[in-house]
Amino acid sequence: MIPTWAQIGYLIAAVCFIVALKGLSSPKSARSGNLLGAAGAVLAVIITFVAYKPDHLAAILVALAIGTIGGVLGSRRVQMTHMPQLVALFNGVGGGAAALVALMELGEIPQDATVPAIATAFTILVGAISFSGSIVTFAKLQELMTTRPVTFPGLPVLFIASILGSLVLAGFLISDPRVWVGILLCLVGLAVGVMLVLPVGGADVPIVISLLNAFTGLTVAAGGYVLGNTLLLIAGTLVGAAGALLTKMMADAMGRSVFNILFGAVRGGSTLGGGVASERPVISGGAEDVAILLGYANKVIIVPGYGLAVAQAQHTLRELVEELQGRGVKVDYAIHPVAGRMPGHMNVLLAEAQVPYDQLREMEEINSDFKSTDVVLVVGANDVVNPAARNTPSAPIYGMPILNADEAQRVIFLKRSMRPGFAGIENELLYDARTTLLFGDAKDSLTKLLAALKNI
Repeated sequence: MIPTWAQIGYLIAAVCFIVALKGLSSPKSARSGNLLGAAGAVLAVIITFVAYKPDHLAAILVALAIGTIGGVLGSRRVQMTHMPQLVALFNGVGGGAAALVALMELGEIPQDATVPAIATAFTILVGAISFSGSIVTFAKLQELMTTRPVTFPGLPVLFIASILGSLVLAGFLISDPRVWVGILLCLVGLAVGVMLVLPVGGADVPIVISLLNAFTGLTVAAGGYVLGNTLLLIAGTLVGAAGALLTKMMADAMGRSVFNILFGAVRGGSTLGGGVASERPVISGGAEDVAILLGYANKVIIVPGYGLAVAQAQHTLRELVEELQGRGVKVDYAIHPVAGRMPGHMNVLLAEAQVPYDQLREMEEINSDFKSTDVVLVVGANDVVNPAARNTPSAPIYGMPILNADEAQRVIFLKRSMRPGFAGIENELLYDARTTLLFGDAKDSLTKLLAALKNI
């Protein structure tokens, strides 16, 4: 029986989680929300140690210390460009941990306890799917394997057979909770997770990470029911609900359904293009030419993308914008919902450079402004301004709402090369007569632009 004081402490921790989630809805309160959520987690851990007085305390403390050190070092050293991979790893560890806890609890379930057995089977299966799927998403984003969809003959049949097999094993486990059945269910779940993510192209992997995050939340909630821990139930439900909503919002931003994102390649489509750069001629210029276009414009819109994060050029970009504003140029940042590799990637990146939040304008708000814009400066983005999303039904991004950069008077792309974007398809806007390309590393190009602008 959990002591009353511990239940009150868990309630306080749960309130911390709820308020923290609300805080994360705004950049202004995100930092304090994060700290509040972390404080709630620390409080919950301390209460658990004091209230339950666990056995094998020394081993638990050693494991906790190793995990803490690993988490701190990993989080501090990871670059912003690799943050989605870190999220995928953390998410997979959560799902795997929930599955292992459920396996260990199998021996404690009475034969006639149907509901706990259902919750245990669910936790084992979905936790295993989340773990293996998250590992594959990490490998794709880290480019340890191809980012293209991976399919093979018979994949749909094998996938459906695995799903049916997992349901049969779950039924056996519910009727007779045996450890060996749970282990088999876990192994099948691992296979399902791999086959679920393999056919997903690189451009859609962040959405799958969000979906798997929802899976992990649901497994934690189910694990909370199995363990009789209300706090786990609340925390898991929050994560599951938030992950599901985020997945739906990201899919809507891509203009596609979650089913199409997961199984488009299996049905004969593709979630990634060919990835071959064209040899057609383009108009390129130097830093001085681009600086003149920017310096004598009345209105400029900046479109940031993943290349900005890779080059760590956000601070230089802010300096360039401040120089333009000092000359009387109106400048805004256009933020696409799926720019970068995770939701809010550009918001976080620019906030790190102390860019005022009121300069960051979401796609729905700013799209009508492009027609009256003199120059659009695209820094490391590609797919989010690719007109193929509107004009080419065969393109993997067709139907995705994009920023209307092609409606501006002039467009400037800062690019390393003519290599296609993450979706692997060409951008016809690069070959438009109104488009000028400035080749090179984004940070180096922006530094040259800033110097040239100051000399005008």
